[in-house]
Amino acid sequence: MIFTERSNFSKIMLFLALSRTPHGLLDICTPLLSALLWLGHLPKPETIFLGTVAAFAGYTAVYALNDIVDYENDKKKINQVGFDCQAGDLDAAFIRHPLAQGYLRMSEAVVWTAAWMLISLLCAYLLNPICALILVIGCFLEIIYCLLLQISHLRTLVSGIVKTLGGLAAVFAVDTTPAPGLLLLLFCWLFFWEIGGQNVPNDWHDIEEDSSLRARTVPVSFGGRAASIIILLSLCTSLMLSGVLFRVAPLQLGYPFYLAALLAGIYLLLLPAVRLFQTRDAGQALVLFNRASYYPCALLFLTAASFAWY
Repeated sequence: MIFTERSNFSKIMLFLALSRTPHGLLDICTPLLSALLWLGHLPKPETIFLGTVAAFAGYTAVYALNDIVDYENDKKKINQVGFDCQAGDLDAAFIRHPLAQGYLRMSEAVVWTAAWMLISLLCAYLLNPICALILVIGCFLEIIYCLLLQISHLRTLVSGIVKTLGGLAAVFAVDTTPAPGLLLLLFCWLFFWEIGGQNVPNDWHDIEEDSSLRARTVPVSFGGRAASIIILLSLCTSLMLSGVLFRVAPLQLGYPFYLAALLAGIYLLLLPAVRLFQTRDAGQALVLFNRASYYPCALLFLTAASFAWY
């Protein structure tokens, strides 16, 4: 949806657009899923409350931080090629980059981001000081990710790390001394899901805008064929790791739910990735990005259902 008049929507909608809240709400499923898998049972009510608030506030702040750091580049994109706001783009559910389009002032965006960051830091610290440290690390990495736009395609790896931190923080919220091997398995599963299902497809969808800025994203740097191979290999790896994780985690899925989780991965990740590999079409990249965004939510539902059933 494209808005042309400031009066068309409320101020709060602009702030929610700045934080990409529809996507952020889906992202909350990742730490909730990680905590449930790790414990094998529901955390204490206060842990659930603090964790949910910390996750919502953290994602709200980090997405807004991305737009603040990318402000100049986003304005250049508007001036050179505009924004391609296709219907169904999850990250443009309200309006895309309201700060760069002039709907919000920089001071407003900074206050909004700082307020949510403080809320997230406080809740994370109450859960476990390590959780607060992970949040701070995530913010610094997000800034580095943005600054690498015109420097190196390796920024994709930074994005992969950032997206795992919510799940890792959730683990430390429920276990102060997590098993390193299982923690590494969780990290790699989320890392390859982010690379193949989120970062590279999203960059592919933005390839025209990024090319105008001489950005060093994977699709711009290596082309569609290489990008599609990276996506497919990453998602195959993530799906295989999920098969291992769901068998060795404390909360093991019952076999019907285990099979359903694998099928969800095939439907939400592999099938659109294969289609993208075949067509190398930016529209298919958006389909993959949107479907992959629902993957943690689908797994959380299946995990909760398995927990309740057994």
